[in-house]
Amino acid sequence: MANGPSQVPPGNIQTLLGDALRETGSLAQKEIALFRAEMTSNIRTLVLGLGCFVASAVFAVVSLLVLIGAFVKWLATVVGSEWLSALIVGGVLLVIAIGLALWGRSAISLSTLAPTRTTRQVKQDARALSERVS
Repeated sequence: MANGPSQVPPGNIQTLLGDALRETGSLAQKEIALFRAEMTSNIRTLVLGLGCFVASAVFAVVSLLVLIGAFVKWLATVVGSEWLSALIVGGVLLVIAIGLALWGRSAISLSTLAPTRTTRQVKQDARALSERVS
């Protein structure tokens, strides 16, 4: 006579529970490792974005102080007006500074810090475990 599904020997249930607990612990460790790796990557992106803000500010200040005087005077000889040449130079430098600031802002947004891969993997693992249990 074959054993039916309702007649599982007690040793097999204990073995299955032990295996399930070990696999759950192992899975949790792997999920935590994935979370750490993803957060490390996201923090690096945050630091890069902050660096872009600093570079933007330095570029804007240095450009305004060093180049504006010389370039405005040269452009004034071309266009015939010192105030128009100052306006042109200032506008170009402002566009560059705004571009760097916008790129830096997008790099440090909170959405880039969210651990999306880890969240997706945890959901998949939870589905797989619930399917395995039922």
